[in-house]
Amino acid sequence: MAHPINILEQYWNHTSFRPLQEEIITSVLENNDTFALLPTGGGKSVCFQIPALIKDGICIVVSPLVALMKDQVNSLKEKGIKAMAITSGIRYTELDALLDNCIYGNYKFLYLSPERLQQDIVKQRIEQMNVNLIAVDEAHCISQWGNDFRPAYKNITILRQLQPHVNVIALTATAKPEVVEQTIKELDFIAPKIFKASFTRPNISYQVQHSEDKIYDLEQQLKLHKGSSIIYVRSRKMSIEIHNILEKKGFSSTFFHGGIPTKDKNDRLYQWMNNQKEIMVATTAFGMGIDKPDVKTVIHINLPESLESYYQEAGRAGRNNEKAYAILLTNKSDEQILKNQFIKSLPSIDEIKLVYRKLCNYFQISYGEGELSAHQFNFSDFCTAYNFKSSKTFNTLQLLDRNSVIKLSQQFNYKTKLQFIVSNASMFSYLNTHVQYNTVVKTILRTYGGIFEHQLAINLTLVADKSSVPEKQIIAILHQLHKDGIIDFLFSNTDSEVLFLQPREDDKTVNRIANVVEHQQALKRAQIDAVLKFIDNDRICKNKQLLKYFGELTEVDCGICSVCMHHKISEEKKDSRTVTTRVILELEKNQMSSRQLVEELPFEKNDIFKTLQYLLELDAIELTAANRYKIKTK
Repeated sequence: MAHPINILEQYWNHTSFRPLQEEIITSVLENNDTFALLPTGGGKSVCFQIPALIKDGICIVVSPLVALMKDQVNSLKEKGIKAMAITSGIRYTELDALLDNCIYGNYKFLYLSPERLQQDIVKQRIEQMNVNLIAVDEAHCISQWGNDFRPAYKNITILRQLQPHVNVIALTATAKPEVVEQTIKELDFIAPKIFKASFTRPNISYQVQHSEDKIYDLEQQLKLHKGSSIIYVRSRKMSIEIHNILEKKGFSSTFFHGGIPTKDKNDRLYQWMNNQKEIMVATTAFGMGIDKPDVKTVIHINLPESLESYYQEAGRAGRNNEKAYAILLTNKSDEQILKNQFIKSLPSIDEIKLVYRKLCNYFQISYGEGELSAHQFNFSDFCTAYNFKSSKTFNTLQLLDRNSVIKLSQQFNYKTKLQFIVSNASMFSYLNTHVQYNTVVKTILRTYGGIFEHQLAINLTLVADKSSVPEKQIIAILHQLHKDGIIDFLFSNTDSEVLFLQPREDDKTVNRIANVVEHQQALKRAQIDAVLKFIDNDRICKNKQLLKYFGELTEVDCGICSVCMHHKISEEKKDSRTVTTRVILELEKNQMSSRQLVEELPFEKNDIFKTLQYLLELDAIELTAANRYKIKTK
């Protein structure tokens, strides 16, 4: 049997393990059921990939995240390791062939979503496989107390029945003690070996900064902490806006969100990973599975929806163990914005029933029918048709997705694709007898090079503009060309697809998940409350607060967070000149704005503002027309 360190060197080019990795790998190789709690950046995937490579057979990896599955499969393939992911959209015949490859094709890794474990063909083939390990990624999803609970994760116990002699490793980055306990129970662990790394990141300075001008304070932080950065924002629109602002101010920036084409995503990720772009402005979808060691600063413009997500996102800084900064900018309006987005938009059970019933009507699904039927879905049209509010409706669909009633696949960009499948000569011969299609066909050929060789995504609006032919007419022409065997044409005018996982039973369908939904919503309220307490608590070390939330107690302050630094400055003030004295001394040299004083003086911003107000009231200083303060002359 190969030694784990040799596998690490051969495939990962590392000569030593991170903390706890070797102990976890040894436990797995000894055929123990193993629970690994390794916070963000701890290297969880290596803990199951190395034992799976050492053992004969294939490792089954259950993961809820398609993007993460694809990233890991691609990474393994680049190392010359045979791996596959079975995701949505795979036809039965293709699925059949892929599963056969897992039995006979010397594959080492099969990545599955938990929903796949309900399919008979998948269960039958897994029973025939030489499975050497079952790895459950994001294992906290199996617990009702866990962040992002997914009832489909309870299907994982099927694997234990199909392969009763195979041990299981469960991995997660964020789990409170009750989540760890319930996860082990749900996965039916026998004499489990539990490994928990500390949640403390001693090199990260957690800073909560109260800001009335976030753009200005963002700019100051980026100037102060130069280096690779991530700026997290709540919306796609804001990611573009912040990126544009930073570019105009001379920063090296790019942006990332779920709606940009795959090629652009890859290009922007490459630029940032290779430090061609210093700053990545992104929605919270960015960062999962990305290990960039030299991130200096992670800045949140908006409040996170939970301390679990905040800890994971902030933990993408400082993985090289050098000092790094996790900065959260907040102001008075943020609390209400957070509650409006995540609490007020939570649907009631009756509202969920209404949306589900209307969704079935929208696709004309009869009672008792619809199971495993897929439908292209225009979310905006659906909301308009039934006068639904978009935020609450979207949350409702996500709840139905999370509870395995439907599967909502968001494409975020139009997927109309086209390829000419006849020769050039045959196509022009066809046009000689169908001259009415000439303009549209020639416009497409001039706009999209390589459309004979590859299926390309096309923009119908652009074709309509260039050809001066209405879009509806173009669609009709393309359907006819497809019918006549001239082109392959995949038409979509929607941004999502809905797959119904259960037959329609209206209220009965929702009643089955009602208790789970109410529990999830109570958990969401508790998570929002924990975030607000974390923001408001300026007395206790921020690192201590985070550790306590995850069930880890410490008496030691970190010394580098915003609370610790405030205490340190307060102590220094006792031995140095007062704020008032320093402000007066600075203004005697030059007229200065409040921002200049904040940048120049080693005091809290609010203390400086209060001092300026006090000196104005004393009539000791005055404000010029240029908004600068100066000593008032008698």
